[in-house]
Amino acid sequence: MLSDISLGRYYKADSILHRTDPRIKTLLYVVYLVVIFIVKTPAAIGALAGVILIQIFMAKVRPSVIWQTVRPVIPLSLFILILNLLTIKQGNVLLQWKFITVTDYGVSRAVLMAVRLVFLILSTSIMLTLTTTPLKISDALESLFAPLRIIKVPVHEMAMMMSIALRFIPTLIEETDKIMKAQVSRGADYDTGSFLNRVKGYITVLIPLFVSSFRRAEELAVAMDARCYRGGDGRTKLNPLKLTGNDLLVGWFLFACATGLVVMDLTLR
Repeated sequence: MLSDISLGRYYKADSILHRTDPRIKTLLYVVYLVVIFIVKTPAAIGALAGVILIQIFMAKVRPSVIWQTVRPVIPLSLFILILNLLTIKQGNVLLQWKFITVTDYGVSRAVLMAVRLVFLILSTSIMLTLTTTPLKISDALESLFAPLRIIKVPVHEMAMMMSIALRFIPTLIEETDKIMKAQVSRGADYDTGSFLNRVKGYITVLIPLFVSSFRRAEELAVAMDARCYRGGDGRTKLNPLKLTGNDLLVGWFLFACATGLVVMDLTLR
């Protein structure tokens, strides 16, 4: 069920990554985002998988939660895998049947793109959503982008919007699950029939979902206005962010791992 999806949800635990300053984790996420799209050799990809496993161990996240996070992107990964297999014609031909041609370069490229997508979701979840509350993510983004205030960029409002968007991902997933169950109880069928009929059937989900989303957005706006929210000017924080020695230690350790992955990849090419 959609309610089992953990993408975008905060996983409460007492771990090293949970206690790490969100600014450090945000910067590390950007670093690993770059690393994921740089490394190409099989050894570096394997080492990257090992580093992600270390991050999962540091976050103390249950394997079931990791599976719930990765499961929604598996169909998309398979689609990317098949698409690359069928469209890339460079390299030595491994299989040729009618209009289908599979090459060794196409296989390696397809696997690499599919693995990158899975690693991207895992990195995003471990570094940000699973180990950091939306409020802390908002505070981290506001702090990191603070210099942009010089050129009149509304940093606080942008950080608040991103925080609200992350917070509403699990809410919308739960709402979609409830709507689908309600429609199924009324006789809706989303699993049988032609592809076109199934697409039309999902309209009965999308329309109530849009209506519910706009209603929630209006309720949130009214609640913020009732609490006299007027943006970031003059606002204070109950728990301001403070860097500690442990934060720097975790940051330098994971940054060193990322640097080692890039050096390994460049050496093995």
